[in-house]
Amino acid sequence: MRSRETAGEIPSGFCEGSGSKGMSRLAMALIAYSVLGALAFATLSDFRIRTLTLLILGLFAFKSWMRRKDVLHPDSENDSE
Repeated sequence: MRSRETAGEIPSGFCEGSGSKGMSRLAMALIAYSVLGALAFATLSDFRIRTLTLLILGLFAFKSWMRRKDVLHPDSENDSE
């Protein structure tokens, strides 16, 4: 019988650990942002909307890149108080 998972948990099939085979979640996210950026660039004709869309996607990619350390090492918080 399978244990119940809460809504906030990621099913174990999606993240087996840091050494799992296949792509990491960060790589998948960056690829998804790249694909969305390419589609936005190819389909949006208005320069301002295209630029704003690409800027927002870039900010999401930057945030994902910056949060990788927190995800990889959640216990190493800086307590410099």
